[in-house]
Amino acid sequence: MALRSTRRDFLKQAAAAGAGVAAAGVLGQETAAAAQPTSRSRLVVVRNRSSISRSDSPGGQVNKAVVAQMLDHAVAKLTNISNSTAAWKSLFKPDDVVGIKVNCLFGVGACTHPEVAHAVADAVVRAGVKPSNVIIWDRATGDLLKSGYKVNRDGPGVRVLANDGVWEEQPTRQGQFEGRLTKIITEQITALINVPVMKDHSIAGVTAALKNHYGSFDNPGRHHGNHCDPYLADVNAIPAIRDKTRLVVLDALRPMADGGPGLRRDSLWDFCSLVLSRDPVAVDYFAWKTIDERRAETGLKSLAESGREPKWIATAARYGLGTDDPARMDIVRIG
Repeated sequence: MALRSTRRDFLKQAAAAGAGVAAAGVLGQETAAAAQPTSRSRLVVVRNRSSISRSDSPGGQVNKAVVAQMLDHAVAKLTNISNSTAAWKSLFKPDDVVGIKVNCLFGVGACTHPEVAHAVADAVVRAGVKPSNVIIWDRATGDLLKSGYKVNRDGPGVRVLANDGVWEEQPTRQGQFEGRLTKIITEQITALINVPVMKDHSIAGVTAALKNHYGSFDNPGRHHGNHCDPYLADVNAIPAIRDKTRLVVLDALRPMADGGPGLRRDSLWDFCSLVLSRDPVAVDYFAWKTIDERRAETGLKSLAESGREPKWIATAARYGLGTDDPARMDIVRIG
């Protein structure tokens, strides 16, 4: 299938390709260090219009209780374990230190909603991980604060903190990537949940799961050439990132279809959705097609027609980081 097909075609083909495939063949129920490439990838798209309401804030008024219900329904479908607590427990061990990577660089309206990140953290705690072993984090404290997060470096409960320049002393090299990784990934955590926001990006085309890790190393500005291809694939192929990733939770409550990555209010829309998967490449492909469909609905050119086709998605698929082939995706829709 050509990559320029619409999201509607994408979902139809994915469903026709076998939406009833058993989850055991996709994910398994045992805790694993990473989502290894398999014959198929499952994405769960859960939508609830009550999750968000309009307000003076561009981020909207988020109902955390509804978001928590959405997460539980989605993770049960993702793992094929009907009890949501058991489903979360299948992804983590009690002695794990779980890092929840959010995207806060551009503040309210263009960031991962705090309610989403904290609902994910609460679910991990219910799965048996100590609250102090759950870390919501991003690159800089200032970014967290301007996005509505309350920093908690060493107090009781779930920790919320930033890297703030504490990088590995020596750079990591992977393909064309060269940069110093955050010690949060390399030294502190044993498991990673990627919780990005879905939006347009003026260089990469789309920012979602793979692009979220441009907050995980010291020199992202050096890795935007050629629309971030192959750099996005290279950084996500680093074992410390690839092997610790247990889950992707895409915040698609109020995505942005144009003008990103900074906030452009008139490009936000109420999609009221979360997307869960173990496959970050499939998540990014979904984000691409969804944004392109919204662009078409609002009279904008596609990302490819705008000269910003996210070709790094195909590169990541060639690396074996996931799939960009809708015929190999099982899409489960809730709501």
